[in-house]
Amino acid sequence: MVFFGYVAQNYICLLPHPALRFAAWAAYTYVQGLFGTGLWVLAHECGHGAFSDHTWVNDTVGWILHSYWFVPYFSWKFSHGKHHKATGHMDRDMVFVPHTKESFMKKHHAHSLEEIASDSPLYSLGHLLGQQLGGWIMYLFTNVTGQKVADSAWGMNHFNPNSAIFEKRDYWYIVMSDIGVLTQALVVYTWYKHFGAFNVLMHWAIPYIYVNHWLVFITFLQHSDPKMPHYEAHQWNFARGAAATIDREFGFVGKHIFHDIIETHVLHHYCSRIPFYNAREASEAIKKVMGHHYQHSDESMWVSLWKSARQCQFVEGDNGVLMYRNVNGFGVDPKKKS
Repeated sequence: MVFFGYVAQNYICLLPHPALRFAAWAAYTYVQGLFGTGLWVLAHECGHGAFSDHTWVNDTVGWILHSYWFVPYFSWKFSHGKHHKATGHMDRDMVFVPHTKESFMKKHHAHSLEEIASDSPLYSLGHLLGQQLGGWIMYLFTNVTGQKVADSAWGMNHFNPNSAIFEKRDYWYIVMSDIGVLTQALVVYTWYKHFGAFNVLMHWAIPYIYVNHWLVFITFLQHSDPKMPHYEAHQWNFARGAAATIDREFGFVGKHIFHDIIETHVLHHYCSRIPFYNAREASEAIKKVMGHHYQHSDESMWVSLWKSARQCQFVEGDNGVLMYRNVNGFGVDPKKKS
């Protein structure tokens, strides 16, 4: 990132035409967003204790890297840990918890599915744009798509040491997370005062938007797919929950920049302490054990994004195994997954 930043700052201005300079800055911010996401993934490794054998190294590196992208490191570490302990559990999972048919209709103030307009492609597109641009920020501030166990958004806020997300023993770690984010905010403000808005926009703000987009893009598709089950308490166990994730393919970027977080996510839910550079080998081993329970897709992730947005609107089932449906009735029969 430093190298590309140096090249962009010193050489894009030498291009002879405004259109060329615009294209170069656009390409630069896109690439920096990719590498910035790679840094985010390394901080994610730190949160799981997979970056180093030493806790203090993991937490120091993770705190620095996540704070750079305005992520409260320990806050996310604790809530994400709960997600791993209850993946696919309708009452305990911490993120991408789907609506039931009843809560979906209540959200849309409808008495029947026929009244709901969210089967419209235009609605789906608008929802996707909002999710990709603001989903991560909304998650940090309101725990959107997670459990709602507090009366207000502030009570589910990742920056609030008294949030219902955390335990009392976590209090000062949340404060440390906030200090990291506030320190980075001061850095960005100082950056702006010395080098101007354009410099901050190109080298940090637009890559920051890209990082947020890629983060939601990756995690949504790891946990949302028309054939993926969710479980009520009496049907859930850890092995079932970990299998309710899916590996996908994202080519060169997924393997070399995103550190295989897309391609080896099923393994990650069974053993999150395995570092990314051993994850492909370990994934091959668990595939043999999981057999047909292992889920993988080599479909274009952009196609999958649209498909999941259109078909994964709520879950339904009367046997404790809930499958995705949409208002048009498309989806897997829950009884076939029992």
